Amino acid sequence: MTASARAARVVTVLPVILVLIMAGQAVQVAEALSIGVNYGQIANNLPSPARVSSLLRSLKISKVKLFDADPHVLRAFLGTGVEFVVGIGNEAVPSMTTQAAAEGWLRLHVAPHLREGARITCITVGNEVFKGNDTVLQASLLPAMRSVHAALVAMGLQGRVNVTTAHSLDIMGVSYPPSAGAFHASAVPHLQPFLSFLSETRAPFLVNCYPYFAYKDDPARVRLEYVLFQPNAGVVDPRTGLAYDNMLYAQVDAVYAAIQALGHTDIDVKVSETGWPSRGDPDEAGATPENAGMYIGNLLRRIEMKQGTPLRPQVPIDVYVFALFNENLKPGPASERNYGLFYPDGRPVYNVGLRGYLPPLASHGRALQPYRGIVTGR
Repeated sequence: MTASARAARVVTVLPVILVLIMAGQAVQVAEALSIGVNYGQIANNLPSPARVSSLLRSLKISKVKLFDADPHVLRAFLGTGVEFVVGIGNEAVPSMTTQAAAEGWLRLHVAPHLREGARITCITVGNEVFKGNDTVLQASLLPAMRSVHAALVAMGLQGRVNVTTAHSLDIMGVSYPPSAGAFHASAVPHLQPFLSFLSETRAPFLVNCYPYFAYKDDPARVRLEYVLFQPNAGVVDPRTGLAYDNMLYAQVDAVYAAIQALGHTDIDVKVSETGWPSRGDPDEAGATPENAGMYIGNLLRRIEMKQGTPLRPQVPIDVYVFALFNENLKPGPASERNYGLFYPDGRPVYNVGLRGYLPPLASHGRALQPYRGIVTGR
């Protein structure tokens, strides 16, 4: 039986009640968890947005990041208080460099939902733009962001919705030790005015951090305990004396150092994606449900402790986990289709210490098809 067939069989029979325990200790569920989640939809077997809304509310997750502005999702969450990040895909960025185009997009994809009570607090213009070699896209990014911001001001939405973009950690030329963090020289001419824009508009710097990639690329030298937040000797930054017991915090502080090196100390860094695959190809070391559960479970506990990084200990780290579901239509290695916290039928892929409930299907309808808007994402 295929995975999608198993999913359909389970969800049409009975409700799924999730009781997830990590290392024998359930996480204390607060009024709302501080962690966010990336809700991708590159799949043909996912539950409807209405059922997902119920699942996330039962999990006490109140922050969701989309890679588009899917109206079905935004409507399904009306009245829930969930805070959304919505996105403009890379393919649409070059056409968004005029205020008229940006205002047209906002009136279609954002304004109606805000009027209905949706909580949209951030728009990401593009995703990992500087990871590739598309010079037209890279040159269009900041003008598009300025246009979207100007359109928000014209519509009276400034201060309510901010504008930024999400970067791959590949944008870093130096990331160790953290205090020596520096951006790639080729990206600096773009980033100088970009950082000024973030400072002017009080928007965050978003970065996608995956310690898994470091371990996969060099498992003989990268200690698994260090990337999984397990007890370990850690590393000490020789320049600052700050001690790091996990790679994610070191990566975030390297980004802070790179931003400071370009003259800015007033920009917050947020982790727009991080995760660990539960399955991979034979050459993808460490992609197991045990490691994925350890990474996310330990990260969740750190976040609920409102822990900051060694460089910014008083600023709780802000993280969006990638991803809510395994997505069966994603291209690439097997790991790309196995980052989910849940299977499409609501079963947990691994244990992370949360309680959740996915309502049953009301009828034997067809599985949700991927959203085919003008924007796409990871």
